[in-house]
Amino acid sequence: MTTLRSALFLAGALILTSIYGVLVPVSRVLGRKQPFILARSYTRVMLRWIEASIGLSYEVRGWENVPSEPVVVMAKHQSAWETLFLEARLPDQCWIVKRELLWLPFVGWGLMAVRCIAIDRSSGIAAREQVVQQGARRLKEGLWVTIFPEGTRVAPGKRGRYGIGGALLATRTGAPILPIAHNAGEFWPRYAFRKRPGRVKVVIGPLIRTEGRDAVSVNNEVQEWIEGQMRVISGRTNGDA
Repeated sequence: MTTLRSALFLAGALILTSIYGVLVPVSRVLGRKQPFILARSYTRVMLRWIEASIGLSYEVRGWENVPSEPVVVMAKHQSAWETLFLEARLPDQCWIVKRELLWLPFVGWGLMAVRCIAIDRSSGIAAREQVVQQGARRLKEGLWVTIFPEGTRVAPGKRGRYGIGGALLATRTGAPILPIAHNAGEFWPRYAFRKRPGRVKVVIGPLIRTEGRDAVSVNNEVQEWIEGQMRVISGRTNGDA
């Protein structure tokens, strides 16, 4: 049954992604705001389709911590599920993504339309400076900036190295950080065709203030909070990847 439901989900997801992958970039002719509206519509429809086809829903703690002003979002990365959730439920945002994603049909077109910051992860310091400079402009324009500090999807029970780019952006601009933990990877494993039904637990943390602080201490605080929450919601001990 799990295999059948996963196949049903994939078929619907391909159709939805193909449709919105054209509509989102084309909508730029209607102004800067329209692609964000359609991107949010796509991810909300996808979340409903995930629940209907796979039986995977979610619960959230910490909505009261979501502010009205632009922030830097730093979230755990275990699957593709959280990318849909964050886009669907948070304000207009700019994503920090690896450059290779722009080469994907439909998905890449949509990412360009919502003005993501595409970096070459192998470029080190240059990539961090790109995040800081372009991210600062996006924040000034009123967009939120979303980054997965581990840089790639990490299996449940594992912990990747937390890159410092998001913390640098936050400390140099004074923007607070909104940390988010979840256990989506327990139901939607990395690169796995089979997705399991269940209920994803999402925890949104209190804002981490960054003004007058150094990036290293901020990054450490983000990591400690996220990984501490992961131990609570997953019941696993997260070790170094």
